[in-house]
Amino acid sequence: MLVITQNENMRAILARISTIAASDSSVLLIGETGVGKELFADHIHRSSPRSDKPFVKIALSAMPHDLLESELFGHEKGAFTNATNEKKGLFELAHTGTLFLDDIDDVPQSIQTKLLRVLESREVMRVGGIATIPIDVRLITASKVDLKELVSRNLFRADLFYRINVFPVEIPALRDRREDIPILVRHFLERFAPGKKLAVTPEAQRAFVNYSWPGNVRELRNITQRIALFAEAEIRMKDLPPELHNGNPIDLLVKACSQCLVDDSLSFNQIVTCLETNLLRQAMKEAGGNRTQAARVLGLNLSTLRDKLKKYDLENGSRD
Repeated sequence: MLVITQNENMRAILARISTIAASDSSVLLIGETGVGKELFADHIHRSSPRSDKPFVKIALSAMPHDLLESELFGHEKGAFTNATNEKKGLFELAHTGTLFLDDIDDVPQSIQTKLLRVLESREVMRVGGIATIPIDVRLITASKVDLKELVSRNLFRADLFYRINVFPVEIPALRDRREDIPILVRHFLERFAPGKKLAVTPEAQRAFVNYSWPGNVRELRNITQRIALFAEAEIRMKDLPPELHNGNPIDLLVKACSQCLVDDSLSFNQIVTCLETNLLRQAMKEAGGNRTQAARVLGLNLSTLRDKLKKYDLENGSRD
């Protein structure tokens, strides 16, 4: 897997990672959902002296909290109901190699405490165990939100944050490196339809570049894969999904608020309410209901966005 880019900021990040990879220090990857944090973690591992050792990864947000301790640290036989055999945890499986913990911001505080203890002692004790097991692991973590904000709200341990934040790497959103979009489209077309040699019309190319990509590279990959399956010879506007036809979000906002902007009977506060409600709806739609992404698009603190969604009763289906 390669990191494909011609963006200067991304190239600078890759150059920095080459230096970071040579060390054993912990790395914190920061970026929106879908920017490719797992790809960067894999790149760091492959560029490190541990490249021939295990690379173990887990998406913490997908793991039920009641199973997380056993998954990370392992358990002994009989430690709890259904523990019919002993099990090695991910730290043991990653011994001498690299452990990638994605969505570290989703770890409950009870597990944060035990995780910190393991990182400080470099030993792990299985659930139900009485003996510690030495581990030698290079840790890479990833977060889709600013952990400093979670620390300030007492939702993430400050000492754990400092332990994993030795080398922070911020990965830019796809909309902030639009020059990469055409080469990524070409890469995915060749990957998913190698025999078709598909071309992209200039109009379709502009639609790709102008779209805000709230789901980032993951969304681009999935849409390109779907298009490649059905397209013949040339990709035109008719081949693109509806969201790529919708144009500039500001234009959509103006259209949505066309009535309140020209209605003389509305008060200033009513017009502001109309504008703000539609802007929030548009941002949440583009972010797929993800409040963290919507807050970034709007330039708001996550707590401010939550308050506004509650104020206008727009919380249904939203998530951090």
